[in-house]
Amino acid sequence: MSKLAQKCGHLNQVTQVKQAKVLECAECIKTRDRWVHLRTCQTCGTTLCCDSSPNRHASKHARSSGHPVISSAEPNERWLWCYEDEQIARY
Repeated sequence: MSKLAQKCGHLNQVTQVKQAKVLECAECIKTRDRWVHLRTCQTCGTTLCCDSSPNRHASKHARSSGHPVISSAEPNERWLWCYEDEQIARY
């Protein structure tokens, strides 16, 4: 991980990135809405839409669940983001 990860205890707690099995936002599917990019929660494995999407389900999940770290679920993107500390780490 990058040097930024050393400043965030949440990123250092992630030992194995969970890969999304289905590339869709579960919440947007329920409401028949759309998303821009997908993010996967590194605590529970839920895949939801990013903050560029109209509903921002991933950040809502982080706030409501207390699960601060997500990864990109997009092909060929390998990074983690901590909402709580606003830190990114590439791996």
